Amino acid sequence: MLTFIGLGLYDATDLSVKALECIRSARHVFLEQYTSRLMGTSVAELESLYDRKITLVRREEVEVDPEKILTCAAANETVFLTAGDAMVSTTHADLRIRAADRGIQTSIIHGSSIATAVCGVTGLQNYRFGKSCSVPFPEGKWFPKTPLMVIRENLSRDLHTLVYLDIKPDRFMTAGEAVSLLEDMAEQEETGISLYIGIARAGSRTPAVLAGSPAVLRRADLGGALHVLVVPAALHIVEREYLERFAGL
Repeated sequence: MLTFIGLGLYDATDLSVKALECIRSARHVFLEQYTSRLMGTSVAELESLYDRKITLVRREEVEVDPEKILTCAAANETVFLTAGDAMVSTTHADLRIRAADRGIQTSIIHGSSIATAVCGVTGLQNYRFGKSCSVPFPEGKWFPKTPLMVIRENLSRDLHTLVYLDIKPDRFMTAGEAVSLLEDMAEQEETGISLYIGIARAGSRTPAVLAGSPAVLRRADLGGALHVLVVPAALHIVEREYLERFAGL
């Protein structure tokens, strides 16, 4: 049995009672930290809460060679943990398909995700979000402009865009860094983005939300990770009032 469990947004207390009971009854517990992280806790704290040893898995061990995970799941109760919601990332959907192909029973216990929490944090209406995108750290001459293409397409349809920011083992992209990268892309394409919303530490006791121009977001210090961005379309009157009240617009 392989159960996919979303741990929520920020710390060890975000998971459901159902999820906690499932983890404590499992023989094997795997955790990936390449799609997102729980910044308000540590692996040691999670192990103490779960009373289980956690095995960290790299992207390659999930996407390329998940044999270790599947072998455990074929023989014993096994859980696969992720921050946020377990099935937001396609890499996890692929693992579930592979398990099913092996005849391994699977299930999902969902957790809160920035994909839905963003509406409460920003006041933007959920049905007005288009396709999301990610901004990676540039590497050498590799500087993909896909995020700008997605944002422009959404704006042309009057839709908001949730922008995920890159995570490295020792580095987390900030909202300001992402805005600088997007503005560089926009300048090359002779276009522009007039309004950004930066979000930091959603789900924590000290979240930060700031709406403003590129110049405002570039110089803003939203504090510790994790950060995401939203590029809003034309604002409904209630959305604008919410951002004025809670995001400094």
